[in-house]
Amino acid sequence: MTRRSQLSSACVLLLLIVLLAGRQQAAAKKYAAIFNFGDSLVDAGNLVVDGIPDYLATAKLPYGMTYFGYPTGRCSDGRLVVDFIAQELGLPLLPPSKAKNATFHYGANFAITGATALDREYFVAKGLGKTIWSSGSLHTQIKWLQEMKPKICKSPEECKDLFRRSLFIVGEFGGNDYNSPLFAFQPLEEVHKFVPDIVDSIGEGIEKLIAEGAVELVVPGVLPIGCFPVYLSIFRKQADGYGGKSGCIKDLNTLSWVHNVALQRKIAQLREKHAGAGVRIMYADYYTPAIQFVLHAEKWGMLKQKPRACCGAPGVGVYNFNLTSKCGEPGAYSCEDPSNHWSWDGIHLTEAAYGHIARGWLYGPFAEPAIVETRNHQ
Repeated sequence: MTRRSQLSSACVLLLLIVLLAGRQQAAAKKYAAIFNFGDSLVDAGNLVVDGIPDYLATAKLPYGMTYFGYPTGRCSDGRLVVDFIAQELGLPLLPPSKAKNATFHYGANFAITGATALDREYFVAKGLGKTIWSSGSLHTQIKWLQEMKPKICKSPEECKDLFRRSLFIVGEFGGNDYNSPLFAFQPLEEVHKFVPDIVDSIGEGIEKLIAEGAVELVVPGVLPIGCFPVYLSIFRKQADGYGGKSGCIKDLNTLSWVHNVALQRKIAQLREKHAGAGVRIMYADYYTPAIQFVLHAEKWGMLKQKPRACCGAPGVGVYNFNLTSKCGEPGAYSCEDPSNHWSWDGIHLTEAAYGHIARGWLYGPFAEPAIVETRNHQ
């Protein structure tokens, strides 16, 4: 290759790099802020802003060990999906909405551990008050957003403008709602009856946010709960069947699948209803990547194994999970390298798993449509 052709190739390569960088920079600046809602899958510390209760193991090491080096209230060894999304879009990590002396001009994280789609009264009316621990339902979190508006905007019009330029991540919600009847050991036939009410409640929450000015919303489904050590340990005697390749409880995964199908149907209805207003609602998939982690762990750089927690009680059960010695409690220890596990504590995911999911939501294939694809075509 001649000197001139080398220079020409170098110039072309440099031009491509500049163009790609410019495209990524434009994408990063597209959203003015991110507002996130949800439960322990995306709680960035709301549960612990007023102090750490003695019983709360998720606010103790080894939680937070991988990225932060200390516990932040996140139920993982490091970052969560919403953290990866914020960083990829060029925004700072969202502060917990209850944080003192925080600035919320780039958004806020309203998620809190234990959150449900339905308000607590719903479960109390069904005699399930003792099996629900909800410190802030979806609708309570939306109230928190409404109460925060004077801190981030000078007028309702200014807030509406900010919200129109922001990304709203609504969930996931539903996991704790189903836990209420499940942990009361109600028959699965009864648990399935909760699906329409839970999905309708999520739909109502989306409508409230659209009324506030949101036009770009990400709505995640639920995880395949039958693959998680906490359920595999608690329901091992009740389980009717396990996946031959996955080792997951089939009936519990069916419940998750039914919820996700109903949620996607609700999203389709809302898209049609609000199409004229330019509202974009993206369904985000937790289920498919989690199943892939179990079935094809080596593809994602994770250990090829049946569902097993990284942080748990070694020697206690095949899932490394024990209700009396959970991660962060005496007797429990973390594996040496959380990046080769997908399950962190038997209930939540590792930073590595959340990173894979976040990329799938941003660029595909784990979102419909993908967040960045949607924005690049506006």
